[in-house]
Amino acid sequence: MNKREVAVSELEARIGHVFQDRELLERALTHASVGSGSTKTAHNERLEFLGDRVLNLMAAERLMELRPEAREGEMSRLMNKIITYQACARVARLVGLPGALRVGHGETKTGTRDNDKVLGDACEALIAALYIEGGLTLAKTFFQAFWVSELETMDEAAFKDSKTLLQEWAMARGLPVPRYDVVAQSGPAHEPVFTIEVSIEGQSPEQAQGRSKLEAQKAVANIMLSKLETPQ
Repeated sequence: MNKREVAVSELEARIGHVFQDRELLERALTHASVGSGSTKTAHNERLEFLGDRVLNLMAAERLMELRPEAREGEMSRLMNKIITYQACARVARLVGLPGALRVGHGETKTGTRDNDKVLGDACEALIAALYIEGGLTLAKTFFQAFWVSELETMDEAAFKDSKTLLQEWAMARGLPVPRYDVVAQSGPAHEPVFTIEVSIEGQSPEQAQGRSKLEAQKAVANIMLSKLETPQ
């Protein structure tokens, strides 16, 4: 077996399921960068679309169990913490998705395998593949095994998100509030991806992506905070 085949085998061992439909698994693990021109290659974007819906259903059901007295507003807040592309990327790394991904020629050198958005989408595609092959029971087995950490930490920093903390950092130093600018928007109209840049006086700007402007703003604020907290 080559290096990627070994990674796929290790992925199946980690998730505890060997796919009977090998084409389905391969499609879930294939990034859209594979194939060009007249070559038509089945990739994971459609599976990602389905996996996102399955994941949201499983997360909502689990939150209903964990917080029987919670109001809708609190449930929505918690959902926004545990179902993000960053959370999906963390799970993707946990199960070994980076090495199992099939990407286009040259994409490895550009960091595609370690891109949070790419890994998050691949994780959702894998969930869809599990759902198609084994129904909701198989998909829930995956969710219950690998979303434990996300569920355990969903209340951390509940009162101050990264945008608030970054604003407080700037104000404490007499600086203007951070400025957030949309520098790019991609994806279909029903499921856009926003690239947001944050600027703070005296600091080089940072960028991050999200499925909403707020998600992208929080992500880039977190990146900036990490940079500011790192000793120079």
